[in-house]
Amino acid sequence: MSILEMSDRPKLRSPGRMKYDKARQLELLLLPERVVELNEAAGVILRLCDGQRTIAQMIAELEAKYVQTGLGDDIVEFIASAAERGWLELCS
Repeated sequence: MSILEMSDRPKLRSPGRMKYDKARQLELLLLPERVVELNEAAGVILRLCDGQRTIAQMIAELEAKYVQTGLGDDIVEFIASAAERGWLELCS
């Protein structure tokens, strides 16, 4: 896999989609022939992966939302892992 650029714009790989399960109170990633249960952080990050926001914008948005700094490495690591699993595609 190539190295991520902060200007990359990740988006869910089609036909994947996100769904919130109210009964279990967790985010789900619906993929062909499988469902991935996500923790809260993964769900928040994947919902921002719309192909419009850059990775840098996502980091800034999440750091502002959670009033924290230093989240960039964890966010980039998660996006890279999700792309390797085929959940995301990266647009430049």
